[in-house]
Amino acid sequence: MARQRKRSGSSRGEPSGAGRDAPRTGPAELPVLGAPPPSRADAARNREKVLAAARRLFGERGVANVTIDEIARAAGVGKGTVFHRFGDRAGLVMALVDDEERALQERILRGDPPLGPGAPPADRMGALVDALVDLLERYGDLLRDSEASRAGARYDAGAYAAWHQHATMLIAEARPGDDAPVLAHLLLAPLAAEHFTHLTEHDGVDLQRLRTALRDVVLRVLNEP
Repeated sequence: MARQRKRSGSSRGEPSGAGRDAPRTGPAELPVLGAPPPSRADAARNREKVLAAARRLFGERGVANVTIDEIARAAGVGKGTVFHRFGDRAGLVMALVDDEERALQERILRGDPPLGPGAPPADRMGALVDALVDLLERYGDLLRDSEASRAGARYDAGAYAAWHQHATMLIAEARPGDDAPVLAHLLLAPLAAEHFTHLTEHDGVDLQRLRTALRDVVLRVLNEP
């Protein structure tokens, strides 16, 4: 199930002034992950039906407990359609993760605060951390395999570039003159999939405890009381 391909993304996020009183910025400033290639209308509809069925079944039972047959039946398409569009279950889950990450970028750019523009930097960074924990909760096993597929795989992904760019700008707004790019990497480091799995499965840290600890780190780094 290793995630072999490198997802694209090279836009920039909001400028460092995107805090409580700063104007909202346009969509060209945050790395935008590559969207699926154009499809015929029927193929596009089938793709969305399959992804919606997979999202629901994975959410109810977990990725490892759902088969392609069950997803195809729930989507109302043939099993061959799923294999043709996504290759296998790993490819389907990867497409679902890509969609989730693009949706998260859209919420960062245009969504409501605190994740979207209009909140203080520490609140926005805390909201980003919470959103990434949500992704890890749902797709941690796949993301762990992907990040372990080769050296540097996590950091070469378009999604990581987007989160790092966004975190860098929030830190620069809160701490002008400090080394925001390095601090952003350090804030995102605990959200590596292998680390997340170790904490939650090996050490038994529940999600609420983890979220609280991560928010405490965010507040300390961004100099909030």
